[in-house]
Amino acid sequence: MKPNFNEYIRERVLLADGAIGTYLFAKGIEPDKNIEQLNLGESDLVYSMHEEYIRAGSRLLTTNTFGANRLKLEAAGLADKTRQINQAGVELALRAAGSDIYVAGSVGPSGADFPLTDAAGLAGLVGLSGQDGDVIRAVFREQIEALLDAGVDLLVLETFSHLDELLLAIRISRELMADIPIVANMVHPQQGQSAAGRDALVCGRAALKAGANVVGSNCGRGVRAMLTAIENLSSLGAETPLAAFPNAGFPEIVGHRLIYPAEPAYMARALGDMIKAGARLVGGCCGTTPTHIQEFGKRLRLKRRPLSRINNKGPSDNSQEDQPLNAAKPGALLTGFAPNRLPILVELDPPTNLETSGVLRGAEALAQAGVDAISLGENPLAVLRADNISLAHHIRRELGIATIAHLSCRDRNTLGLQSQIMGAHLLGIDGILAVTGDPISTGDQPGASGVFDVQSYGLIHILNQFNQGRNLAGKDLKGTCNFSIGAAFSYRPSNPDPQISRLERKAALGAVFAMTQPFFSAIAVEEMLERTAHLDILIFPGIFPLVSARNADFLHHEVPGITIPAELRRKLWSYEAVEDQRKVADDFTRKLLAAICPLIDGLYLISPLNKWEITARLTQEIRQAGWQGRGRTTSKLNE
Repeated sequence: MKPNFNEYIRERVLLADGAIGTYLFAKGIEPDKNIEQLNLGESDLVYSMHEEYIRAGSRLLTTNTFGANRLKLEAAGLADKTRQINQAGVELALRAAGSDIYVAGSVGPSGADFPLTDAAGLAGLVGLSGQDGDVIRAVFREQIEALLDAGVDLLVLETFSHLDELLLAIRISRELMADIPIVANMVHPQQGQSAAGRDALVCGRAALKAGANVVGSNCGRGVRAMLTAIENLSSLGAETPLAAFPNAGFPEIVGHRLIYPAEPAYMARALGDMIKAGARLVGGCCGTTPTHIQEFGKRLRLKRRPLSRINNKGPSDNSQEDQPLNAAKPGALLTGFAPNRLPILVELDPPTNLETSGVLRGAEALAQAGVDAISLGENPLAVLRADNISLAHHIRRELGIATIAHLSCRDRNTLGLQSQIMGAHLLGIDGILAVTGDPISTGDQPGASGVFDVQSYGLIHILNQFNQGRNLAGKDLKGTCNFSIGAAFSYRPSNPDPQISRLERKAALGAVFAMTQPFFSAIAVEEMLERTAHLDILIFPGIFPLVSARNADFLHHEVPGITIPAELRRKLWSYEAVEDQRKVADDFTRKLLAAICPLIDGLYLISPLNKWEITARLTQEIRQAGWQGRGRTTSKLNE
């Protein structure tokens, strides 16, 4: 017999389940399929999922009904089965749960377009994208009523980005059943704030006032972001139980799948910190599996406490980007490098606001230190930042230093991409790094959608066309561009062939230089150089100067494509003071640079947390050492 949920959660930690979509997709369900309809069509698969989570240690199951409201089901032609799908989802979970495991009815956002208002009320509900406020209320009422009638023990309102919408769902739940326990989770993607910039604490207070019993956060941008939100919510006091359902890190697209990097053990350690901050209902969101939940359970026992539209299809056999082009130009960036010295590129992030003075100061200091080019990302990690091409032009004009602008396929269709390329040419940009772009779903702008008319291959092809004086349609541009075309390269020592194959294709399409993900091993750099020696492309290995043990853990577990040796992470954690950790990290970076700089075409330094002082100091030390690299830059340009 289950104890009263509200009483239990105040005294003990309750382990919930993990992601539903991740599990089902791993079992072969197509990513574009409506997973809620599986409650009717493939109920055995849904039931087995619940059973696996129970075997892993879950004591609370969430129903497979997150998107089972009329507005969302309408897109799959299932609106008339809304009640049936919800009740079937509850029945499957109840059957698996038996008599001692809680079943929570999962309710997600309505699917209506809510504005990013600053009011903690219900202003603006009427007339949103043609949806009358009464219709939206009816959508929530229909789904919640179906869940309650089917016999759920509680409701979990999850993945809400808009406080107004969450408050509406809470109030409707209370109208339908006054004493039903309600867990209210919002998404706080960065610095403990919602996408509208509302602090988790403000959202938590409003949700409690509206009638929630437990408040917290789910989804978002990984473990560290979740911990910040829970720490903010802890100010509500010890009497308020909190909920934490983090994603398994920040995902990357591999083939047709989203891959989440955070390992179960890493997440479990962070979960301990969330519990210390007041989390009493813990589980997992996107990317988590029964393996994660099992690891979470071990951690609890040790403590003895209770789809945006993405076109991932490769180009067809007769696509334009596979047609032969003239030989790629080296471009303005590479031809502008000073002879007989190692080229150094340094990355800075454009600001998330209109204050650019800090980035400009950093660029000036880097130029004085001897950096050859400043690299500027375009909304990296799908977080909104100032336009990188405008900022690159400003740096180029004011400081005379070359600039590399990253250009993402995510944010524009081919019309917009070509217009942006022409703008970059007119503004004197030296190099463009062609990138596909991080998934928009994990960014900080709800309602935004990825475009992906082309991926990085197609963008490299377009840039090469522009360097030849033609646009994508083959029309004469009445001039030519002179970009050095760059490609991203994620070398993975454990399985390098797929990424090397991708780089071969990018070079064939017109890329003349590549910038890699950070390396933390000189041996890995040497292996990479040996494996890519056949390519007519300059490779700039990425180096990220670590600043602390926590920084190393975050990069290793939550940023796709970055692997930091366990021995280094252990050594950093062996020192308690951050200052001592920094000394160890600095020493490691200097030794790594000394080992690789004489061997490479050029160097790509990434300013940690935008701390340009660190990369400026390293650049000065490299210049003082007089390293020239392997000298391939000049010889390549003279071929």
